[in-house]
Amino acid sequence: MSEIGLADLDPVIHAPKRLAVMAILANSTTTDFAFLREYLSVSDSDLSKQMAVLEKAGYVSITKTSRGRGGATTYRITKDGTSAFQRHLAALRAITGPG
Repeated sequence: MSEIGLADLDPVIHAPKRLAVMAILANSTTTDFAFLREYLSVSDSDLSKQMAVLEKAGYVSITKTSRGRGGATTYRITKDGTSAFQRHLAALRAITGPG
């Protein structure tokens, strides 16, 4: 098994907002747009941009549905996203060391 370190940091995940999103998604079944926007205190356009990067990397899946006057957008972490997030966390732990 190769040693985990700096090279294992994922630049897609490492950006603070995307790291926070991945942490939330890794601990939930699905999460909606409104929750993420409020939790991260970001604008609609900023969150949309961050999620588009994660979707393009294959780390999240996006589901859009119509309900009433508006639609609902929900996000789910993918299997690849879970693996990438776990590897990124392992790299952070390896770099920062114990305690």
